[in-house]
Amino acid sequence: MTASGPAEPPDEELSRLAALHGVATGYSPSPDRTVTVSAGAVAAALAALGVDASTPQAARAALAVREQELRTRLLPPTVVHWTGAPENPLAALPPGTRLRIDTEQGGTRADAEGLPPGVHSLTATAPDGRTADAHLIVAPDRLPGCPERSYGLLVQLYSLLSRRSWGMGDLGDLAELAAWAGRTAGAGFVQVNPLHAAVPGTPAAPTDPSPYRPSSRRFPDPVHLRIENIPEFAHVEDRERVRTLLERAERLRGAVLDKDALIDRDAVGELKREALELVRQVPLGPGRQAAYDAFRAEQGQALEDHATWCALAEAHGADRSRWPEGLRDPRSPETARARDELSDRVDFHSWLAWLTDSQLTAAQRAAREAGMPVGIVHDLAVGVHPGGADAWAQADHFAAGMSVGAPPDAFNAHGQDWGLPPWRPDRLAESGYAPYRGLLRALFRYAGALRIDHVMGLFRLWWVPQGQPPTEGTYVRYDAEAMLALLVLEASRAGSLVIGEDLGTVEPGVREALQRRGVLGTSVLWFERDWEGDGRPLAPEHWRADCLATATTHDLPPTAARLTGDHVELRDGLGLLAHPVEEERAAAAADTGEWLTLLARLGLLQGASGERPSAGEEAEIQAVHRFLLRTPARMIGVWLPDGTGDRRPQNLPGTWDQYPNWRLPIADADGRPVTLEDLTASPRLRALLDVLREGVGQGGRPAVNAGRFG
Repeated sequence: MTASGPAEPPDEELSRLAALHGVATGYSPSPDRTVTVSAGAVAAALAALGVDASTPQAARAALAVREQELRTRLLPPTVVHWTGAPENPLAALPPGTRLRIDTEQGGTRADAEGLPPGVHSLTATAPDGRTADAHLIVAPDRLPGCPERSYGLLVQLYSLLSRRSWGMGDLGDLAELAAWAGRTAGAGFVQVNPLHAAVPGTPAAPTDPSPYRPSSRRFPDPVHLRIENIPEFAHVEDRERVRTLLERAERLRGAVLDKDALIDRDAVGELKREALELVRQVPLGPGRQAAYDAFRAEQGQALEDHATWCALAEAHGADRSRWPEGLRDPRSPETARARDELSDRVDFHSWLAWLTDSQLTAAQRAAREAGMPVGIVHDLAVGVHPGGADAWAQADHFAAGMSVGAPPDAFNAHGQDWGLPPWRPDRLAESGYAPYRGLLRALFRYAGALRIDHVMGLFRLWWVPQGQPPTEGTYVRYDAEAMLALLVLEASRAGSLVIGEDLGTVEPGVREALQRRGVLGTSVLWFERDWEGDGRPLAPEHWRADCLATATTHDLPPTAARLTGDHVELRDGLGLLAHPVEEERAAAAADTGEWLTLLARLGLLQGASGERPSAGEEAEIQAVHRFLLRTPARMIGVWLPDGTGDRRPQNLPGTWDQYPNWRLPIADADGRPVTLEDLTASPRLRALLDVLREGVGQGGRPAVNAGRFG
């Protein structure tokens, strides 16, 4: 019974063993259908959890061990207590059990009553002599939610070039956009793509442009730095070199702003690296040095590991499988020696992390100073690159030989393998979720809100054994109570919101659990239909309130493309259609027509007539957003390219080199790139944002400056 064996169902003992370790033996892709996973998939998942179920005898022995362990243990490795919950999570301990609780704040307690929020260390000693050490998470019952209703802009930062960008959008551009949108347009937030550190590329193997497959989720990528905003840049002595760098940046920017040009992340990174090496020669002033030292001390081992990986990748290449054997272990003597030998480069990469963190913090400060109640909404990717810094530094927390993906469904009959190693739930619990806690705390430093990609991953993930197709995977469950408790704890400490991307197939009870803890969901207009009734577009009053409501996302066609049917032509040209193009065109037109009819019936589409009501593309896009304002959604998101008529999706799922995913600058309806300065002066964008500002002003946040802006 192995992962490569015949697709036979698990027997009773294997099923019991799997259940005790959170491994599923079946799943339901729809309410009326259940799929049994293979015994091989179950055994492979158990093996990745350190449990031998390779034969019936091994599974039987492992089952006996697990049952004995659960029967005799006093406490699980991590215990959760919600502050408003009437039940005491320690009430099941034997009478007379003595407790010692060392609080996160530094005190010691003998009981759990009135504990402050935090992650505390708990030791329990039962009358029969049994002892247990556990992590005790005490979290607020729920997040407080949105301070007021607001609308905001959704943008992939790299795509937002200004006249000062060095070939891709940067953190200076983000701060400028937020300041303009808050002060002039009355926006409440700006949501960006993940800004996590990427695995560096080479001439032979360019950097993966996807922001959803990073080297590290905890530390940001310095490619997003605005070089001129680093104080020491003004004091570089070699002014001729500075002038040359700025001229090269201007040429790189100009090349990207040509029609049909693409963003070259590696070229931008190389140029900025040259500039940063030059800037680093300028000594930090006493105050700046103290701030940098404090950052290094606060980030501790995690930053040292990240910077060490970056230094080793410089010396030996980013492919860890080609490193000397001893360097593949972050705690080996060989790695310790290499860290000492490369100490200058380790310090360089630590300094880059600090600079980027500083500019991220400055962007959030600019947003809040502009009057935004939320500010910058950052995006947390679902996982990391298997060869990157996090997978190296936290190897003991990742499931070896496994990849995260999705089972077959109505949209993808073959399932999906995302190439991301999953965290082991058992190791997370044993460590008190240390890497997860550190990740959240790092991101909330500069986030007014955090969007969690595939938020269902807090509950379970589809594990695919290495070398097997996604159909040979199975779900592995996580302790959602612990994951949610830490999310609520860290977000509440930072005063931030949390938005879960809960699109697609969602397990029953997940949305309810998220809502109970104050985590907002995501609702996209084209998917909101009465699926339990007639299947027609869902009336605005029936939408949920606790969500971010949008017309589209980075993985979907821009609104103009959907209205015109251009998205069908794009997929047809790339050979991606599942049905004849005539059928796809007809289905797309029918779908859009139903929505336009509803918009017209609600009086949101002025000047429309005919069987498929039409008032012109710009008016239709405005009507779509008037509809979103009719819903009770607490947050309304506007895809920034919808304000320019851009037809091109930033990412086209199902493609790799057939389409320039993650490399397109924002463009107009004719595909001509537009700068941040062009955007803020665009009558089309201003008219759209007028709709949002006035609509939110009527039902929520007061409009800033009466009348139209500009």
